[in-house]
Amino acid sequence: MPLLRQLDETTWEIPPFRKADPSWNLPTMMRKRAKEHPGRVAIEKRSGVGGWREVTIDEFVRHVEDIARGLAGSGLRPGDHLAILAPTSYEWALIDLAALSCGAVTVPIYETDSAAQIEHILVDADVSIVVTATSQQADLVRSVATERVRMILSFDTGAERTLATAAREVSPEEIDRRVEAQCLADPATIIYTSGTTGQPKGIVLTHGNFIESFIQAFDFLPELVDSTKARTLLFLPVAHSLARFVMYAMLAGKGRVAFVPDTSNLLSDIATFKPTMLLVVPRVLEKVFNSATAKAGGGFKGRVFSWAARQARQMSHATAYAGAKEIERVGTTGSTSSDTTRVQDPALQASPGPNFALRVRMRAADAVALGKVKAALGPNLHTIICGGAPLAADLAHFYRGLGLTLLQGYGLSETTGPITVEWPDDFPPDSVGFPWPGNQIRIAEDGEILMKGVCVTRGYHNLPEETEAAFVDGWFRSGDLGAFDDSGHLRITGRKKELIVTAGGKNVSPEVLEDSLQTHPLISHVIAVGDQRPYIGALITLDPEMLPLWLKAKGIEGAEGLDPERAADLPIVRESLEKAIAKANRKVSRAESIRRYRIINAAFTVENGYLTPSLKLKRSLVLWDFEDEVDALYADGAAEQGR
Repeated sequence: MPLLRQLDETTWEIPPFRKADPSWNLPTMMRKRAKEHPGRVAIEKRSGVGGWREVTIDEFVRHVEDIARGLAGSGLRPGDHLAILAPTSYEWALIDLAALSCGAVTVPIYETDSAAQIEHILVDADVSIVVTATSQQADLVRSVATERVRMILSFDTGAERTLATAAREVSPEEIDRRVEAQCLADPATIIYTSGTTGQPKGIVLTHGNFIESFIQAFDFLPELVDSTKARTLLFLPVAHSLARFVMYAMLAGKGRVAFVPDTSNLLSDIATFKPTMLLVVPRVLEKVFNSATAKAGGGFKGRVFSWAARQARQMSHATAYAGAKEIERVGTTGSTSSDTTRVQDPALQASPGPNFALRVRMRAADAVALGKVKAALGPNLHTIICGGAPLAADLAHFYRGLGLTLLQGYGLSETTGPITVEWPDDFPPDSVGFPWPGNQIRIAEDGEILMKGVCVTRGYHNLPEETEAAFVDGWFRSGDLGAFDDSGHLRITGRKKELIVTAGGKNVSPEVLEDSLQTHPLISHVIAVGDQRPYIGALITLDPEMLPLWLKAKGIEGAEGLDPERAADLPIVRESLEKAIAKANRKVSRAESIRRYRIINAAFTVENGYLTPSLKLKRSLVLWDFEDEVDALYADGAAEQGR
């Protein structure tokens, strides 16, 4: 396991396991694997319903080089910017690495980006070539493209044929020269932020940001990426830094990766591909759990599933903490400020483990209910990596209790994906782990998480002032709040810009309340409110998919025809929500508790702009557009107090 070092009271690090050769770049890492392990399968492509076709690393590298010749023949020069607008797919990886092989910089565009966002990216990044998955996407790009965009290709209208023709003018040696001319320090991509606040900014990540980060996993997470038994099914957007990081790690390691462009048949794809590891956001785990709850229904079966889920959580509690570990404490050159609160560390003592009675109950729970959940996740799955947003503690305990290694992590687009991750032998349900090897993390006096190291971006494209403001004394400012415990586990406690300050001056982090409620099967989204208000309230949207299943399980007639607006008036719905709110309130002080809630008839999706592509809620936009609902929440409260 990595060497964990405490540098001072507020700073922790893990040194890198290995150093990257300065001459390496992302295409050379794929070529290196092909040279060292020729004939090994690296990718499995979906071929028809339930089928997968094996692609060796040699085949993939040759395909990449052929496409690279076509791009070079089409005028793509070293240093040019090529944009990709496509779902997570083999073709996305192909175009990305082909453009990088030309010495170009790739610029991902999310499938859900609006025309205005696409126009901003094309202009700001000075894109010269765009490759899309469909002709409809190509038409959207054409509608906003400037004369700087010289070519727009789409895979469904013969992009490969066009590039094959252009490739005849370029020799393989020319691509070799371009690959060899690049190094770790060269920019590889510009990733535009999801835009939870303000205009999207282009984050510049180098070949080194990716390579110096993912090669560390070969040593401390080898069974996930550097084993011939490793199998990863990618369905999160590879336009996002985290999924792309995992894609590169799998292609450079010894495992196999498969891509899923459409998650409508995700469980079927899991069943046929049989992954050993899944990369997810919390919403995926919520959906799986809520679906299992709904299928169990009400009555006896529902009670059996609830009992089995409790046994899983109890098993997790019994095994939650690994105990004290070896830590190199270098010194205490810093001091804890009066604004910084040390987190009490339950991990200093190892959890007792399950007793005989719990082990017996777990075997019974497996037999009657939990075995079906595990079967849906595939026979080979042993690890889930979860990031992108906080995971509710109850959910974490449930999946840990199934016997899965649930590794939670934390990171930003600016940190090339993960900056912290839990270890396979130490993954408590309430932390986001330890620094990724090669990085340092510090907690500032106001609680903000600061970071530096191999993962961290060098800045924003065309934004020198914003870049300067993002760093303080060489440390990147995350905007998130956190704290370390005595064992070096990092816990996220909130976001600086999202802190609610009530009229009484109480600082409240909304995440604690929201995460607790998010696991309720009826709740799609919950937004805690109360800035400059007398108390904390909540806006709640109902899940239209789970609602009819839940109501049917409760014996409500005509449940299939009830939409969220009408269901919101049902006493059984409100009683269930109020029980969940009361449970969440027990985790906080009265000043931080939810006093009133309001069910709003809305859906927050990526398509309508309220969620980012990584499924983060654009809180400021929701509060702006639903200001009347917030006002009504407090008007109702004032009216009650006046009676």
